[in-house]
Amino acid sequence: MGRSPCCDKSHTNKGTWTREEDQRLIAYIKAHGEGCWRQIPKAAGLLRCGKSCRLRWINYLRPDLKRGNFTNEEDNFIIKLHSLLGNKWSLIAARLPGRTDNEIKNYWNSHLRRKLLSRGIDPLTHKPINTDTDKGEKFMDGFGCKIEKNPVEKSLTELNLELRIGPPNQHPPLPLERKEKKVCFYCSLGLENSKYCTCGSSSNSTNDF
Repeated sequence: MGRSPCCDKSHTNKGTWTREEDQRLIAYIKAHGEGCWRQIPKAAGLLRCGKSCRLRWINYLRPDLKRGNFTNEEDNFIIKLHSLLGNKWSLIAARLPGRTDNEIKNYWNSHLRRKLLSRGIDPLTHKPINTDTDKGEKFMDGFGCKIEKNPVEKSLTELNLELRIGPPNQHPPLPLERKEKKVCFYCSLGLENSKYCTCGSSSNSTNDF
């Protein structure tokens, strides 16, 4: 079951408030305080709904409202609160006397977001945006200044990890004197110094191994 409407919409004025309506609302709240917004329109003699009276008072008529542009101190304070609270405008407005949640929200969307982006800061995360403008060797800090990468990190990016496959190294042939001496058939049987031994012969024999 939904919440019941604050008033009969068919018997209320809509659109821009008149100066007379503003004066009636101001006079009533000064005399009786804010109280229940559902009852204020009828008590103040206004053909407005309670929600319309509340928004008119909070955003335009209350005497502690600040007029004019936001100061640099307010800008920095809003940015700091937004990094902690996010888009909770009513909580931010509660910490900025004289400013309304709707006013702060509009100011954030129209001005402060662009201000952070121009500094290289993401307005959602409030962290520096990596621009990668100089072949990945530089990035932007929170104030728009370029910072060199860490030398170790830079050297790792320049490391060539390409692998190549080549033929195995060929060892030079052994000297002739290191080659094994041929043994004839008779010496292999243990019959050294046989008259048939051909090991000492420089000619190749059919019995050699």
